[in-house]
Amino acid sequence: MKEHVFLPRKLDVAAFARDGATLTGEWPAAELQRLAESGAPEAPAASWPAVRWTLTGERREPRGAEAQVWLHLEAEAQVSLTCQRCLQPVQEALSLSRWYRFARNESEAAELDADSEDDVLVLSRSLDALEMVEDELLLSLPLVPRHDVCTQPLLVPQGVVAEEPEAAEERPHPFAALAALKKDK
Repeated sequence: MKEHVFLPRKLDVAAFARDGATLTGEWPAAELQRLAESGAPEAPAASWPAVRWTLTGERREPRGAEAQVWLHLEAEAQVSLTCQRCLQPVQEALSLSRWYRFARNESEAAELDADSEDDVLVLSRSLDALEMVEDELLLSLPLVPRHDVCTQPLLVPQGVVAEEPEAAEERPHPFAALAALKKDK
């Protein structure tokens, strides 16, 4: 039997699953351009560790149904994002494990996707694993990256004066007029 050589940037998913093949690799984080752009400017992606990934194909043959093509993706990355409290770089570890089921066409994929919690994609003869890994890592980014405890306080720009606590007490309460109207009734 002929041994297939599978390329992660042009993956024949059906053949990969039929062979029950596995691919493992690393990509420099800077090659995942969209992920690199989401990082902190002070810590460019060239300084991040490589993104590690594994793809495993599987063909499932349920009784009385067509064979199903499945792909399992695992990936790990270490990224530097901007902390939303102190605006300094914060290290975030990303780790994911996802299963994908493949359908023959868009209509079948839409039907399967509506009936299932699994991710359903259209079967392709040239899936780009780099794009898939990058998409999943982007979806794994925290919505609000921040340190547990910020090491540096946020600096107040020159010309901006912090409000004194006494000044806040002197201002009238914004709902005082409404409270007075309510008491009159």
